[in-house]
Amino acid sequence: MEANPDLIFLDIQMPRINGFEMLELLRGEQLPLIIFTTAFDEYAIKSFEYNTCDYLLKPLGKERFEKAINKALKIIGEGQNKPTDLDNLIAQGISKNKYLDRIVIRSGSSINVVYSENLLCIEASDDYLVIHTKGDQWVKKQTMKFYEEKLDPAEFVRVHRSFIVKLTAIERIEPYSKDAWVAILSNGLKISVSKSGYSHLKKNFNF
Repeated sequence: MEANPDLIFLDIQMPRINGFEMLELLRGEQLPLIIFTTAFDEYAIKSFEYNTCDYLLKPLGKERFEKAINKALKIIGEGQNKPTDLDNLIAQGISKNKYLDRIVIRSGSSINVVYSENLLCIEASDDYLVIHTKGDQWVKKQTMKFYEEKLDPAEFVRVHRSFIVKLTAIERIEPYSKDAWVAILSNGLKISVSKSGYSHLKKNFNF
C-alpha cells in the first residue's frame, strides 16, 4: 500500500472484487484501520469480530459518519491500532458461498480473477503458491490449507503436500515409485501424488 494511510473506508461490494478479496491482496503488508461500508448489514457482526475499526451502513448519515471518524482518530491518537486478524477475516468473509468460485491475484498493478472452472491445480512453492490454469501461471501469497478448506472438495482434492488438483483436469495417473504416483493434467503438467493422495483419487474415481 504505497500511500501508507492510517485509515481506509472499504466497500464490501465492489464491481470486480469484494472488500474481503481486496484485503487478501494486501497480505504481508501493514494494514491501516478499516471502516467497512456496505448496503448489506449481514456483514456487520462478521466485520466487528475481527477488530475492524467500525462499520457504516449505506446510505451514510452525517452523525454516524462523524462518530466513526472520531472513533478512528481516538484509536490512532492513543496508539491503540492493533493489526487486523487478516487470516480469519478473509477465511470467514471472502465468499458468502460455502466454497470459493474464484481466486483473485495481484500481479504488479494488475488484478487478475481466476474462476474455479479455469483452475487446474495449485502448487506450493516456498512461501507462495503457484496458481495453474490451462494457459497461465500466477503467483499468490496464501496457504495450501486455506484453499484445501475453501475449494469445493467434490471438484478439488489435495493429492500431495504441495499440490491441490482439479479432478476433471487429470488425464491419467502413472506409478512413480512404491508409494508415489504422478498425475498428468490436461495441459501436460505432471504433479506428484502421495500415498494418501492416491487413496483420495481412488475414492473419487472409483477405481
